[in-house]
Amino acid sequence: MSGPEFLQLDVSAARSGRAPATWGQQAVWDAVLVLGEDAPWYSVKAGFELPSPRPRAAVLEALTHAVRLHEGLRTRLEPQDTGALTQILDASGRIPVTVRTSAREDTAAAGGELLTELGARPFDCAVEWPLRIGLVEADGLVRHYVMVVAHTAVDGGALRRLARDVVMMLDGVSPQRIRELFPATQPLDEAAYQQSERGRKRDAASRRYWIGKLGKGPRELFPPRAERAPGPVSPYAMLHSPALLPAVDHVAAARGVSSASVLLAAVAQQTARLSRTAEPLLQVVVSNRFLPGMAQSISTVAQEGLFQLQTGWEDFGSLVKWVHTGALGMYRHASYDKRLLDRDIEDLRGRLPDVADHSCFFNDTREPELYRPPAGDASSLPLARSRELSTLAWPGESSPRKNVTFAVNVNDEPGAVKLSITADTALLPPADMESFLLGMEEAVIEDALATGCA
Repeated sequence: MSGPEFLQLDVSAARSGRAPATWGQQAVWDAVLVLGEDAPWYSVKAGFELPSPRPRAAVLEALTHAVRLHEGLRTRLEPQDTGALTQILDASGRIPVTVRTSAREDTAAAGGELLTELGARPFDCAVEWPLRIGLVEADGLVRHYVMVVAHTAVDGGALRRLARDVVMMLDGVSPQRIRELFPATQPLDEAAYQQSERGRKRDAASRRYWIGKLGKGPRELFPPRAERAPGPVSPYAMLHSPALLPAVDHVAAARGVSSASVLLAAVAQQTARLSRTAEPLLQVVVSNRFLPGMAQSISTVAQEGLFQLQTGWEDFGSLVKWVHTGALGMYRHASYDKRLLDRDIEDLRGRLPDVADHSCFFNDTREPELYRPPAGDASSLPLARSRELSTLAWPGESSPRKNVTFAVNVNDEPGAVKLSITADTALLPPADMESFLLGMEEAVIEDALATGCA
């Protein structure tokens, strides 16, 4: 593998402007600001083999069109004295591109190294555009493509849509056609809506919903243990489950709900079981792409919704149906000005001895309707047999997060669903973390088998 080649890709577009930051931009900025050396961890990254190798010029042209098309990639964020942000859309600027050359059989490994390298540096979003690109060439053609984007510019859903658009343009689809196929609100226009009377009413309604739940919910879900469990303070456990892939889809179809509701029900059930609390609260990452104009937006629109379990949790089949309906209020109230919500929560703390425990988080990152990795060998096995192929691992320790008891994430993997959890072991020891993931898997698979999944 040869040394890297560094390029600066000049991009010019017609539109420029300034506006207050969107709620999503501001919320992510505030979250990243306190991370310090961990800030690069918060960037959003993707690397993949191109479906067919391309000349470098063709890839750079497609990238140029994508940056022209999606204004969030040309947007800087300038902090004001108050801590609030102004978003600045530039009409022209540069995108850094790193190119490596490798043997054809080594392009995937070289792409992985490049992804790590480009993602190791934080973004200075006040002075640079929030995008870095890496290309791996072999035999004169680009075979592997890498993107690292500041989280202030995109969330996971936006990154998938951006990758799709780049591949489509490489296949000859024009930027105008992509605009027609996937109309999307740009960050400047999103900010204008949020500052409007209608946007402010949505914000106020969402914050009232949150304060109502926090004023009445259970005060403590997981009391501190007398002694912290030995080992890492915030360990990371991962369950790779081939059986969950067909099981989640089957239960969703059998119960007439979304696959997201199936997994949310599994998380809510395990939270209730381990906390011994009938009505726990969960902070759930909501994509907000059901809002008008947001389905295809290349920006950061996901925010936390507040979900409360308010039904019995033992019967998983009944629980799934209730969760699917009960989560609607959460979805409607998951778009808000987080700075104002934080202020409202502090005001509530001043009126109450404490507020409801909302330190448990859930993030289902899958979008099977947009992208699903190819199935693996286990896809043809009976469910009971593929269940035996699950593996639980402890890859290491994550950075402890303030006011977080646990965070559960769901990801698509080739031929499997990956469940992961990080937790404060003073509240949820490793044995309970393992029980949590295995309990989620068992609940979904047992219901799949009970409803006829082979």
